[in-house]
Amino acid sequence: MTGRIPLAPYAVQQTSARGRLYLEPESASRSPWQRDRDRVVHSSAFRKLQYKTQVFVNHEGDFFRTRLTHSIEVAQVARSIARSLGLDEDLTEALALAHDLGHPPFGHAGEEALNLAMKPFGGFDHNAQSLRVVTMLESRYAGWDGLNLTWETLEGLVKHNGPLRDPPAYIADYNLRHKLDLHTQASAEAQVAALADDIAYHSHDLDDGLRAGLFAPEDLRHLPIVGPALAQARMASLDMPPPRLRHETIRRVIDALISDLIAETRRRLTKLDPANADAIRRAKQRVVMFSDPVAEANQAIKDFLFARMYRHWRVNRMTAKARRLTEEVFRLLHADPSLLPDDWRARAGEPGTLRAATIVGDYVAGMTDRYAMDEHRRLTDLSATG
Repeated sequence: MTGRIPLAPYAVQQTSARGRLYLEPESASRSPWQRDRDRVVHSSAFRKLQYKTQVFVNHEGDFFRTRLTHSIEVAQVARSIARSLGLDEDLTEALALAHDLGHPPFGHAGEEALNLAMKPFGGFDHNAQSLRVVTMLESRYAGWDGLNLTWETLEGLVKHNGPLRDPPAYIADYNLRHKLDLHTQASAEAQVAALADDIAYHSHDLDDGLRAGLFAPEDLRHLPIVGPALAQARMASLDMPPPRLRHETIRRVIDALISDLIAETRRRLTKLDPANADAIRRAKQRVVMFSDPVAEANQAIKDFLFARMYRHWRVNRMTAKARRLTEEVFRLLHADPSLLPDDWRARAGEPGTLRAATIVGDYVAGMTDRYAMDEHRRLTDLSATG
C-alpha cells in the first residue's frame, strides 16, 4: 500500500490543534507536528540517545541497539500503524522519537539507581524527565526554554500509557500552567506510539539476545508468535544460515504483532465509532490494543526475555556496575555541588537540598554511558584529570 491515506475523523486534526505555550507563526512548508518531529531530531537530548544503553552498554558491541536505534525503530513501526489506521503520521512519529528523551545512561539500571538515590526528593521518573527535557532543559531558542512543542505532542508524551491520576511532581506542576487534560486518555496517535514501543522492544531484544548468544533459536520454539515465526522462517529455506534465520524470524514476529494490533484496533474503533479525536480521549478504555490472545503472548515473550536476557548473569554484572556507578555519581555531586561544571553549579544551590537533587538529577540523566563512566573516573580516580 502506497501513498498517504486521508485522515480518519478520529485522528488529531490540524484545524482543531490547541497550539503551543508560546505563540509562533505557523510554518508555510510543514505541519505543526512535522515541526515538532524536526525539533526533537535536532535536539541535543536526541543525539545523546546514540550512546545510551538499551540492554547492552554501548561499548559492548556496535551491532546492539541503543536508545537512538530503538527510537528510530519505534518510529518506523508507529508510522506504519498510523498510516493503516488513518491517523496523523507526523504526530505519531514525533511522539515515537521523543518518548525516550528522559532516559538516563545505562538503561533501566541507571533509571533504577537514580530513582533510588532521589527517593528522599520525590524519586526519578523518565516520563517526567522527558517533559523536563522538551519544556525546560533544551535551550535552543531566544524566547523560551525547551522546544515549545505543540499541546498534542506534550499531551501524548506524558499520557501515552494512559490517564495520570497521580502524576509525578514536574508533570503536575507543568499542568498547572499548561493544562494537558491528565485525567483523559491520550490521542490514538499517542496510543499507537506506546504499543509500537512494545513491538520494537520485544523484537529487537529477541534479535540482540540471539546475536549475543544469551539464548539459541531452539529456546524460542515454545514461545507463542515467536515459535511459529521461527518454524515459518525455517520452511522458507532448509539450509538458511543463522543470521538470516534470525532476521527472517524477527520480521515475521513484527508482522504478526502489527497485524493483530491493527485488526483489534479497527474492531474497537468500529464499536466506539468516535466522531473526533476528543471522543478517543473521553473513552473509558484505550482503543489501540492487541487482541487478548496476542496480549497474553506478549506477556509470555516479556517473561522469557526477563528470565533469559535481562537477568542473564552477563547482563546482571553490567547492570550491577551501572547501578553502583550512577548512584555514586549522584551521591558525590549532590553532597558537593561545587564539583559540578560552572553552568550547573550556579543552579544547584546548597548541598543536600531538593534543588540540588533536582539539578544533579538533570545532569546525571542527561549523560551518555560513556560520559557517565568518564565523570565517575574524574570524581573518584586521583590520576584522572578534569
